[in-house]
Amino acid sequence: MSEPKVKRYFAGLTRNTFLLAIASLFTDISTEMLYPVLPVFLTETLRASGSIVGLVDGFALAAQNIVQGFSGALSDHWKRRKPIALMGYVMAAVAKPLMGLSTVWEGLFAARLVDRIGTGIRSAPRDALVASSVEAKDRGRAFGLEGLGDNTGAFLGPLLALLLLAGLHIGIRTVFYLAVIPGLLAVAMVLLVHEDPMHAELAARLDAGVRRFPKSYWKYLLVTALFGLGNSSNAFLILRTHETGTPLKNTILIYAMFNLVAALISYPAGSLSDRWNRKNVLLIAFGVFAAVYLGFGLTTNIVLLAVLFLFYGLYQGIFRAVGKTLAADAVPVSLRATGIGWYSATVGLSQLLASIVAGVLWDRVSHAAVFFYGAVFAVAGTVGLYLFEPKHASE
Repeated sequence: MSEPKVKRYFAGLTRNTFLLAIASLFTDISTEMLYPVLPVFLTETLRASGSIVGLVDGFALAAQNIVQGFSGALSDHWKRRKPIALMGYVMAAVAKPLMGLSTVWEGLFAARLVDRIGTGIRSAPRDALVASSVEAKDRGRAFGLEGLGDNTGAFLGPLLALLLLAGLHIGIRTVFYLAVIPGLLAVAMVLLVHEDPMHAELAARLDAGVRRFPKSYWKYLLVTALFGLGNSSNAFLILRTHETGTPLKNTILIYAMFNLVAALISYPAGSLSDRWNRKNVLLIAFGVFAAVYLGFGLTTNIVLLAVLFLFYGLYQGIFRAVGKTLAADAVPVSLRATGIGWYSATVGLSQLLASIVAGVLWDRVSHAAVFFYGAVFAVAGTVGLYLFEPKHASE
């Protein structure tokens, strides 16, 4: 691709957009070094059950997204994004080695909560910085680039864990200790971001702005929640793959390739949503999710599961980029961090419920039931999104 074509492909993006994308790259390397080994560490090292896996991941992700709603409201109230985001990046980085020090699942649970709360504190202010780094017509590209950085980090992180475990033969706990390094590099990237002062007139009280959200925003949250009730933790996809007899290193490799697919689709999906109806792009993601979960319920063939896991990357990349862009579109600029934050809180709460139900189904019904359950709600959410009519709020 020639230089002029490259410039056109990334036209409209700014220095801040790229810095925030690189920060997402480093922070996801840090996080995803641990994610594919976390359920195995819980079940094989700390002797936790499948229900505990769902509990730990579900509550951690819910805490992340609930905190994100309040941190978004706080950054709108203070008219500052960067300091709040920085605090969250630091918390998430230093929590990683604490997980590796755990000798019981309760200790890991506590450290995982600190990690995810830090992620929740940073995410909504960071997303508001992403949205404000470009004009409205390029917002999908901005979130797509951030998603590219995030999912590329999610691809590189498991590969780094695989190198450390299988190549260098270090202990699994040491992986947790080393994950602090890319986390601190992410902090350095955010320090370089320039934040312009917010000039919008904001609410005098910190009430999370809920009474000022448009009706279309609430409808979008309802659709998101309906879909999310079947969207349990990806840990169950990892466990389903690993239980077929696939060695841990191969499971990690499959997970890494899933994130590579997500990375490759993120920016094109965001860019496409700027030119095409965002809802239609998101409908594709919902449909892919339903098909993958149905497939995971129907087969235990490792080749088919690996293909489905890679296909699932399409959902991950599209949903992350376009889902948040729709939320940003639906609220005025003075409530942007709040709106994105409560959208993510909705994702997290619904995923908490889905993960708890999935853990019970995994232990007491069957492993396949987890994925049939998820597919049913994915179809319901797809129908809800099809009937939803998005409306853009004034800038």
